[in-house]
Amino acid sequence: MIRLAIPNKGRIAEPIAALIEKSGLHINTAGDRRLIAKTVDPHVEILYVRPIDIPEYVAQGVADIGITGLDMVAERGSDVLELLDLKIGHARLVAAVPEDSGCLDIGDLAGGRIATEFPGITRSYFREHGVDISIVSVSGACEAAPQLGIADAIVDLTSSGTTLKTNHLRIVADVFESSTWLIANKVSFSGHREKIDEIVLALESVIRAKGQCYLMMNVSRDRLDEVRSILPGLSGPTVMEVASDQNLVAVHVVVSEERVYQLINMVKRAGAKDILVMDVQRMIP
Repeated sequence: MIRLAIPNKGRIAEPIAALIEKSGLHINTAGDRRLIAKTVDPHVEILYVRPIDIPEYVAQGVADIGITGLDMVAERGSDVLELLDLKIGHARLVAAVPEDSGCLDIGDLAGGRIATEFPGITRSYFREHGVDISIVSVSGACEAAPQLGIADAIVDLTSSGTTLKTNHLRIVADVFESSTWLIANKVSFSGHREKIDEIVLALESVIRAKGQCYLMMNVSRDRLDEVRSILPGLSGPTVMEVASDQNLVAVHVVVSEERVYQLINMVKRAGAKDILVMDVQRMIP
């Protein structure tokens, strides 16, 4: 049995659950979420825990694999394998000060108080840069610490920077870059490599398909070269015979979603017809 630990709440909980569902590893739940849930695969079960606890649950073997942010892994200093970047939950851990502060870089924070939910990462970062600071550990509403007079600066996660601007804070340094990863227990990975690789492939296939569309069309054989010259595709378009007396071929290709609007008009002018566009759910190389 492989136990997969995922967040029971937080900003990445829903995207992670959606990714698992799209991968085909459907979660069987009855009503409210329980601590442990079964999946359609009898050899895989889901463990719902706090995101910050996932790295150590995996490191200690409570879970064989887990999904959480790299910031959580670094904060706990957990000894785990990083298997796959899931391309969601991107965020930066930054040092920020009040807009009217005279601080221009982290050196100006020497002797200052830093409020953060990530004392481990913050302490290591400032130590590496030779800056002596004191840590004020907080849990939530970190951006309010300077206004309340309990800290001179903060180290907090940001994705767009909007919350920092709203609270009249400006960034003076990037401390850590984070995204959501699939991690594994080292012993479990060695002992259950085949099954874990199966899960990795399922998740990776969804990630690869994101932003891709499947474009299908019929083309007169005498216009094929013109249409093919327009289509990019991953490995070039697939061309197949059509059971028709109109001398047609079917052209299938995977293209970037952002290019579909333009491509449809181009291939239409080049002679393509019966054009279909479909979402790609999973893509396996």
